[in-house]
Amino acid sequence: MATLTRSQAEELLFREALLIDTRRYDEWLAMFTPDIEFWMPAWRNETETTTDPDRELSLIYYKGRRNLEDRVMRLTSGLSTASSPPPRVVHVISNVLLTAGDADTAEVSAVFTCHRFDVRMNRTECFFGRYEYALRRESEAWLIVRKKIVLLNDVIPTVVDITSI
Repeated sequence: MATLTRSQAEELLFREALLIDTRRYDEWLAMFTPDIEFWMPAWRNETETTTDPDRELSLIYYKGRRNLEDRVMRLTSGLSTASSPPPRVVHVISNVLLTAGDADTAEVSAVFTCHRFDVRMNRTECFFGRYEYALRRESEAWLIVRKKIVLLNDVIPTVVDITSI
């Protein structure tokens, strides 16, 4: 089998962004392996993030797709007042690079900007940072097995959720 190409990596990341932007959560969740690690570390100081989600503070940490599914359920059920009405978001993904890979695995990095309009507060926000992905081929599809989000502007005026990063 051929290794993942940069074009295929871009397609996967662009698709993930579109699915979260358009609130197509079931399709978005299907992009992840059951053992996904979805992690946004906190900043330890001005130049270093935390490195161990089991022992140090994280802004977001979900181990396993069931935890992501639970978060999506809260977003879509109306149980969370923070997500009703849902914010309008658009992700811009750029600088996609393959950093490692073989026939069955790949490491990909990218940068992102997420523009978010909070309908309740009539407020626009912009979040930006870097992504690090680990991908694994399962059958004919590439799935996300790890997603690390380094949020560079972490002094934020609101709660950051999966839709904003």
